[in-house]
Amino acid sequence: MNITVLGCGRWGSFHAWYAHSLGHHVTLWGRCGSARLQELIATRKNDYLQLPPDIRLTSDLATALQGADICIISISAQQLRAFTSQLKGSGNALRMPFILAMKGLETGSGKRLSTVFEEELGPQVPCSVWVGPGHVEDFINGMPNCMLMASKNKELTKMLVNIFSGSLIRFYYGSDLLGVEIGAAAKNVMGIAAGMLDGVGYSSLKGALMARGTHELACLIKAMGGNAMSVYGLSHLGDYEATLFSRHSNNRRFGEDFISGKPFGKLAEGVYTAEALMDLSRQYDIELPISRTVYEIVHDKKNPFDELNQLFLRSIKKE
Repeated sequence: MNITVLGCGRWGSFHAWYAHSLGHHVTLWGRCGSARLQELIATRKNDYLQLPPDIRLTSDLATALQGADICIISISAQQLRAFTSQLKGSGNALRMPFILAMKGLETGSGKRLSTVFEEELGPQVPCSVWVGPGHVEDFINGMPNCMLMASKNKELTKMLVNIFSGSLIRFYYGSDLLGVEIGAAAKNVMGIAAGMLDGVGYSSLKGALMARGTHELACLIKAMGGNAMSVYGLSHLGDYEATLFSRHSNNRRFGEDFISGKPFGKLAEGVYTAEALMDLSRQYDIELPISRTVYEIVHDKKNPFDELNQLFLRSIKKE
Protein backbone atom coordinates (compact mmCIF):
# COMPACT_ATOMS: atom_id res chain seq x y z
CA MET A 1 0.00 0.00 0.00
CA ASN A 2 0.96 3.65 -0.28
CA ILE A 3 1.65 4.91 3.24
CA THR A 4 2.35 8.57 3.99
CA VAL A 5 3.87 9.61 7.31
CA LEU A 6 3.50 13.25 8.32
CA GLY A 7 6.22 14.27 10.77
CA CYS A 8 9.89 13.28 10.51
CA GLY A 9 10.98 13.26 14.15
CA ARG A 10 11.86 10.19 16.18
CA TRP A 11 8.50 8.45 15.88
CA GLY A 12 7.63 9.73 12.42
CA SER A 13 10.87 8.39 10.97
CA PHE A 14 10.28 5.11 12.80
CA HIS A 15 6.79 4.72 11.38
CA ALA A 16 8.19 5.31 7.89
CA TRP A 17 10.94 2.73 8.53
CA TYR A 18 8.46 0.24 9.99
CA ALA A 19 5.88 0.57 7.20
CA HIS A 20 8.67 0.07 4.66
CA SER A 21 9.85 -3.06 6.52
CA LEU A 22 6.37 -4.51 5.99
CA GLY A 23 6.67 -4.01 2.22
CA HIS A 24 4.63 -0.81 1.81
CA HIS A 25 5.53 2.11 -0.42
CA VAL A 26 6.35 4.99 1.94
CA THR A 27 6.50 8.78 1.72
CA LEU A 28 7.85 10.73 4.70
CA TRP A 29 6.94 14.41 5.01
CA GLY A 30 8.59 17.13 7.07
CA ARG A 31 7.83 20.82 7.16
CA CYS A 32 9.73 23.15 4.88
CA GLY A 33 12.94 24.25 6.60
CA SER A 34 12.92 21.35 9.05
CA ALA A 35 16.47 20.56 10.20
CA ARG A 36 15.38 16.95 10.79
CA LEU A 37 14.14 16.61 7.23
CA GLN A 38 17.31 18.19 5.84
CA GLU A 39 19.42 15.75 7.82
CA LEU A 40 17.42 12.81 6.45
CA ILE A 41 17.70 14.12 2.89
CA ALA A 42 21.46 14.59 3.23
CA THR A 43 22.36 11.39 5.08
CA ARG A 44 19.25 9.13 5.10
CA LYS A 45 19.71 8.76 8.86
CA ASN A 46 19.11 10.43 12.21
CA ASP A 47 20.07 9.66 15.81
CA TYR A 48 17.84 6.59 15.82
CA LEU A 49 17.80 4.82 12.46
CA GLN A 50 18.88 4.56 8.83
CA LEU A 51 16.14 5.07 6.24
CA PRO A 52 16.10 2.77 3.20
CA PRO A 53 16.86 4.63 -0.06
CA ASP A 54 13.42 4.07 -1.61
CA ILE A 55 11.47 5.92 1.10
CA ARG A 56 10.45 9.17 -0.57
CA LEU A 57 11.22 12.37 1.37
CA THR A 58 9.35 15.62 0.75
CA SER A 59 8.41 18.95 2.31
CA ASP A 60 5.44 19.41 -0.03
CA LEU A 61 2.26 18.37 1.78
CA ALA A 62 0.13 18.01 -1.35
CA THR A 63 2.75 15.73 -2.89
CA ALA A 64 2.94 13.66 0.29
CA LEU A 65 -0.82 13.12 0.37
CA GLN A 66 -1.27 12.44 -3.33
CA GLY A 67 -2.15 8.81 -3.89
CA ALA A 68 -1.87 7.85 -0.21
CA ASP A 69 -3.94 4.89 0.94
CA ILE A 70 -3.27 5.57 4.64
CA CYS A 71 -1.78 8.60 6.37
CA ILE A 72 0.02 8.47 9.74
CA ILE A 73 0.42 11.74 11.67
CA SER A 74 3.28 11.89 14.15
CA ILE A 75 3.82 15.47 15.31
CA SER A 76 3.61 17.34 18.61
CA ALA A 77 0.10 16.99 20.04
CA GLN A 78 -0.13 20.76 20.56
CA GLN A 79 0.41 21.36 16.84
CA LEU A 80 -2.41 19.13 15.66
CA ARG A 81 -5.24 21.69 15.43
CA ALA A 82 -3.12 24.16 13.46
CA PHE A 83 -1.78 21.36 11.28
CA THR A 84 -5.28 20.30 10.23
CA SER A 85 -5.62 23.71 8.53
CA GLN A 86 -2.67 22.75 6.35
CA LEU A 87 -4.35 19.44 5.56
CA LYS A 88 -7.56 21.20 4.54
CA GLY A 89 -5.58 23.54 2.30
CA SER A 90 -3.52 20.83 0.65
CA GLY A 91 -5.88 20.48 -2.30
CA ASN A 92 -6.45 16.74 -1.72
CA ALA A 93 -9.71 15.01 -0.96
CA LEU A 94 -9.15 13.71 2.57
CA ARG A 95 -10.89 10.36 2.42
CA MET A 96 -8.03 8.01 3.29
CA PRO A 97 -7.83 6.71 6.88
CA PHE A 98 -5.65 8.77 9.22
CA ILE A 99 -3.77 7.34 12.17
CA LEU A 100 -2.78 9.64 15.03
CA ALA A 101 0.50 8.12 16.23
CA MET A 102 0.99 10.57 19.07
CA LYS A 103 -0.02 10.93 22.71
CA GLY A 104 -1.33 14.07 24.34
CA LEU A 105 -4.26 16.33 25.15
CA GLU A 106 -4.91 19.84 23.89
CA THR A 107 -3.96 22.49 26.44
CA GLY A 108 -6.63 25.05 27.18
CA SER A 109 -9.44 22.61 26.45
CA GLY A 110 -8.27 19.17 27.65
CA LYS A 111 -9.67 17.72 24.41
CA ARG A 112 -8.49 14.40 23.06
CA LEU A 113 -6.59 14.41 19.79
CA SER A 114 -9.24 12.44 17.90
CA THR A 115 -11.77 15.05 19.03
CA VAL A 116 -9.57 17.88 17.74
CA PHE A 117 -9.10 16.02 14.45
CA GLU A 118 -12.83 15.44 14.01
CA GLU A 119 -13.75 19.02 14.92
CA GLU A 120 -11.42 20.38 12.25
CA LEU A 121 -11.79 17.84 9.41
CA GLY A 122 -15.22 16.39 10.10
CA PRO A 123 -16.47 12.94 11.09
CA GLN A 124 -16.36 11.74 7.48
CA VAL A 125 -12.56 11.48 7.59
CA PRO A 126 -11.66 8.07 9.13
CA CYS A 127 -9.43 8.43 12.18
CA SER A 128 -7.68 5.95 14.45
CA VAL A 129 -5.06 6.19 17.20
CA TRP A 130 -1.91 4.06 17.51
CA VAL A 131 -0.48 3.95 21.04
CA GLY A 132 1.23 1.62 23.48
CA PRO A 133 4.65 0.67 24.81
CA GLY A 134 7.91 0.51 22.93
CA HIS A 135 10.91 2.65 22.07
CA VAL A 136 12.36 3.32 18.64
CA GLU A 137 15.80 2.26 19.87
CA ASP A 138 14.44 -1.16 20.88
CA PHE A 139 12.35 -1.75 17.76
CA ILE A 140 15.27 -0.90 15.48
CA ASN A 141 17.36 -3.52 17.32
CA GLY A 142 14.72 -6.17 16.73
CA MET A 143 13.08 -6.12 20.17
CA PRO A 144 9.32 -6.80 19.71
CA ASN A 145 6.45 -5.31 21.69
CA CYS A 146 2.67 -5.13 21.88
CA MET A 147 0.77 -1.99 20.88
CA LEU A 148 -2.81 -0.81 20.58
CA MET A 149 -4.96 0.47 17.70
CA ALA A 150 -8.30 2.12 18.50
CA SER A 151 -11.02 4.04 16.70
CA LYS A 152 -14.78 4.55 16.76
CA ASN A 153 -15.12 2.10 13.87
CA LYS A 154 -14.37 -1.53 14.68
CA GLU A 155 -13.92 -2.49 11.03
CA LEU A 156 -11.44 0.35 10.48
CA THR A 157 -9.47 -0.78 13.52
CA LYS A 158 -9.34 -4.36 12.25
CA MET A 159 -8.25 -3.25 8.79
CA LEU A 160 -5.39 -1.12 10.15
CA VAL A 161 -4.25 -3.87 12.52
CA ASN A 162 -4.06 -6.30 9.59
CA ILE A 163 -2.07 -3.81 7.50
CA PHE A 164 0.49 -2.93 10.17
CA SER A 165 0.93 -6.20 12.06
CA GLY A 166 4.37 -7.77 11.78
CA SER A 167 7.00 -9.69 13.70
CA LEU A 168 8.01 -6.56 15.65
CA ILE A 169 4.56 -5.40 16.72
CA ARG A 170 1.57 -7.42 17.85
CA PHE A 171 -1.54 -5.26 17.99
CA TYR A 172 -4.51 -5.35 20.32
CA TYR A 173 -7.85 -3.73 19.55
CA GLY A 174 -8.96 -0.79 21.68
CA SER A 175 -12.74 -0.60 22.07
CA ASP A 176 -12.83 2.44 24.40
CA LEU A 177 -11.33 5.31 22.40
CA LEU A 178 -11.85 7.84 25.21
CA GLY A 179 -10.12 5.68 27.81
CA VAL A 180 -7.32 4.74 25.43
CA GLU A 181 -6.51 8.36 24.57
CA ILE A 182 -6.71 9.69 28.12
CA GLY A 183 -4.60 6.81 29.40
CA ALA A 184 -1.98 7.14 26.67
CA ALA A 185 -1.61 10.87 27.22
CA ALA A 186 -1.56 10.71 31.01
CA LYS A 187 1.13 8.01 31.20
CA ASN A 188 3.62 10.68 30.08
CA VAL A 189 2.76 12.72 33.18
CA MET A 190 3.43 9.64 35.29
CA GLY A 191 6.74 9.32 33.43
CA ILE A 192 7.73 12.84 34.51
CA ALA A 193 6.74 12.01 38.09
CA ALA A 194 8.90 8.85 37.91
CA GLY A 195 11.87 10.87 36.68
CA MET A 196 11.40 13.34 39.52
CA LEU A 197 11.44 10.46 42.00
CA ASP A 198 14.68 9.27 40.40
CA GLY A 199 16.06 12.79 40.69
CA VAL A 200 15.38 13.10 44.40
CA GLY A 201 16.54 9.56 45.17
CA TYR A 202 13.05 8.16 45.80
CA SER A 203 12.98 5.56 43.01
CA SER A 204 11.58 3.01 45.45
CA LEU A 205 8.31 4.98 45.43
CA LYS A 206 7.60 4.10 41.79
CA GLY A 207 5.44 1.21 42.99
CA ALA A 208 3.22 3.66 44.88
CA LEU A 209 3.26 5.94 41.84
CA MET A 210 2.02 3.11 39.61
CA ALA A 211 -0.77 2.10 42.00
CA ARG A 212 -1.97 5.63 42.67
CA GLY A 213 -1.48 6.82 39.10
CA THR A 214 -3.72 4.17 37.60
CA HIS A 215 -6.36 4.83 40.26
CA GLU A 216 -6.61 8.57 39.70
CA LEU A 217 -6.78 8.15 35.92
CA ALA A 218 -9.42 5.41 36.24
CA CYS A 219 -11.56 7.86 38.23
CA LEU A 220 -11.15 10.53 35.55
CA ILE A 221 -11.94 8.19 32.65
CA LYS A 222 -15.08 6.96 34.43
CA ALA A 223 -16.22 10.54 35.11
CA MET A 224 -15.75 11.38 31.43
CA GLY A 225 -17.93 8.45 30.35
CA GLY A 226 -15.24 5.95 29.43
CA ASN A 227 -14.42 2.51 30.78
CA ALA A 228 -12.32 2.85 33.94
CA MET A 229 -10.71 -0.52 33.21
CA SER A 230 -9.09 0.87 30.05
CA VAL A 231 -6.39 2.44 32.20
CA TYR A 232 -5.10 -1.03 33.06
CA GLY A 233 -4.47 -1.88 29.40
CA LEU A 234 -1.61 -1.21 27.00
CA SER A 235 -2.30 2.50 26.57
CA HIS A 236 -1.54 3.34 30.21
CA LEU A 237 -0.45 0.71 32.78
CA GLY A 238 0.94 -1.48 30.02
CA ASP A 239 3.17 1.41 28.95
CA TYR A 240 4.57 2.11 32.42
CA GLU A 241 7.73 0.02 31.99
CA ALA A 242 8.72 1.95 28.87
CA THR A 243 7.83 5.31 30.39
CA LEU A 244 8.63 5.10 34.12
CA PHE A 245 11.79 3.00 34.00
CA SER A 246 13.46 3.07 30.59
CA ARG A 247 16.53 5.21 29.90
CA HIS A 248 14.95 5.95 26.50
CA SER A 249 11.88 7.64 28.00
CA ASN A 250 11.95 11.38 27.24
CA ASN A 251 9.36 12.12 29.91
CA ARG A 252 11.21 10.23 32.63
CA ARG A 253 14.48 11.89 31.62
CA PHE A 254 12.81 15.30 31.61
CA GLY A 255 11.62 14.77 35.19
CA GLU A 256 15.03 13.66 36.39
CA ASP A 257 16.86 16.48 34.58
CA PHE A 258 14.33 19.02 35.88
CA ILE A 259 15.20 18.05 39.45
CA SER A 260 18.90 18.26 38.66
CA GLY A 261 18.56 21.61 36.91
CA LYS A 262 19.88 20.21 33.62
CA PRO A 263 18.57 21.59 30.31
CA PHE A 264 16.43 19.15 28.34
CA GLY A 265 16.27 19.77 24.60
CA LYS A 266 13.80 17.09 23.49
CA LEU A 267 10.01 16.95 23.50
CA ALA A 268 8.43 15.86 26.79
CA GLU A 269 4.74 15.83 25.88
CA GLY A 270 3.79 15.16 29.51
CA VAL A 271 4.55 18.79 30.40
CA TYR A 272 1.63 19.93 28.24
CA THR A 273 -0.55 16.98 29.19
CA ALA A 274 -0.23 17.88 32.90
CA GLU A 275 -1.65 21.31 32.07
CA ALA A 276 -4.49 19.77 30.04
CA LEU A 277 -5.28 17.36 32.87
CA MET A 278 -5.78 20.31 35.18
CA ASP A 279 -8.43 21.55 32.72
CA LEU A 280 -10.16 18.17 32.91
CA SER A 281 -9.82 18.06 36.70
CA ARG A 282 -11.81 21.30 36.92
CA GLN A 283 -14.33 20.31 34.24
CA TYR A 284 -15.20 16.98 35.86
CA ASP A 285 -14.49 17.87 39.50
CA ILE A 286 -12.03 15.00 39.88
CA GLU A 287 -8.92 15.23 42.04
CA LEU A 288 -5.71 14.24 40.23
CA PRO A 289 -3.05 14.49 42.96
CA ILE A 290 -0.06 13.16 41.00
CA SER A 291 -0.86 15.13 37.87
CA ARG A 292 -1.39 18.27 39.96
CA THR A 293 1.93 17.77 41.76
CA VAL A 294 3.79 17.48 38.46
CA TYR A 295 1.99 20.56 37.15
CA GLU A 296 2.77 22.63 40.22
CA ILE A 297 6.44 21.63 40.27
CA VAL A 298 6.96 22.37 36.56
CA HIS A 299 4.60 25.29 35.94
CA ASP A 300 4.35 26.93 39.38
CA LYS A 301 7.99 26.24 40.34
CA LYS A 302 7.05 24.69 43.67
CA ASN A 303 9.79 22.89 45.59
CA PRO A 304 9.95 19.33 44.22
CA PHE A 305 11.25 17.79 47.47
CA ASP A 306 8.42 19.32 49.48
CA GLU A 307 5.73 18.45 46.94
CA LEU A 308 6.85 14.85 46.41
CA ASN A 309 7.15 14.30 50.16
CA GLN A 310 3.69 15.75 50.67
CA LEU A 311 2.28 13.54 47.91
CA PHE A 312 3.81 10.21 48.91
CA LEU A 313 5.11 10.33 52.48
CA ARG A 314 3.24 12.73 54.74
CA SER A 315 -0.43 11.92 54.34
CA ILE A 316 -2.25 8.88 55.72
CA LYS A 317 -4.31 7.24 53.02
CA LYS A 318 -6.70 4.32 52.87
CA GLU A 319 -5.81 2.01 49.99
